Amino acid sequence: MKRILYILYTWLIFVPVFLVLTLLTALVTMAGCFLGNESVFSYWPGRIWSRLTCYLALCPVTVRGREHIPAGKSCVFVSNHQGAFDIFLIYGFLGVPFKWVMKEGIGKIPFVGAACRAAGFIFVENKKGGGSVQVIRKAERYLANGTSIVIFPEGSRTYDGKMIRFRKGAYQLATDLKLPLVPITLNGPFEVLPIGSLNLKRHRMELIIHPPVSTEGLVPDRKGLELLADQTRQTIASALWEKYR
Repeated sequence: MKRILYILYTWLIFVPVFLVLTLLTALVTMAGCFLGNESVFSYWPGRIWSRLTCYLALCPVTVRGREHIPAGKSCVFVSNHQGAFDIFLIYGFLGVPFKWVMKEGIGKIPFVGAACRAAGFIFVENKKGGGSVQVIRKAERYLANGTSIVIFPEGSRTYDGKMIRFRKGAYQLATDLKLPLVPITLNGPFEVLPIGSLNLKRHRMELIIHPPVSTEGLVPDRKGLELLADQTRQTIASALWEKYR
């Protein structure tokens, strides 16, 4: 009975309200960035939209480890990618301004794509994985003023809740610019809305921020990047719920 009620709630309340919130957020973001205040409007409308989306979905959120985020310093956040609600969990609850590195396909979504471009988010072609050279070129101007970058090194959402291979683009970016890597573990978004599903489920979600990993002095060769990717992958995996390991 509870499941049936939640399905009705999803399609009669959540979806219509979410669509309106998304449109309003996109318009506010585009207008604010157009008027020249990108630092505010590329972050705050999206953060509020994401928090409201989680609350509207009736999904409790727990955050741990914000004290590990380097204060006043650019960094590269790397996270596992469980489902669509990863975006809302990180955007709404990480607590610091950042730019997304996202697939080119998101830029084709009406209003959302235009808002992401106005906000200065970085698009890369999916077939290129991390697209490190392209990402670095676009990211440098943001990283220079203390803005951070968020990347899903898996490149796509998991199909079973467990992590897949990490690509090296995020690690190339961090080592080339000598920025700290901050691993993030997400638990729960796979239960809320996994890839290929339209059936929203109420479930608790958790965001865990781990201590930063320094890239100072590291050589960004193939072996070094693989070791760095393995290290952060193990850190992220260490805080996953048992069923995701």
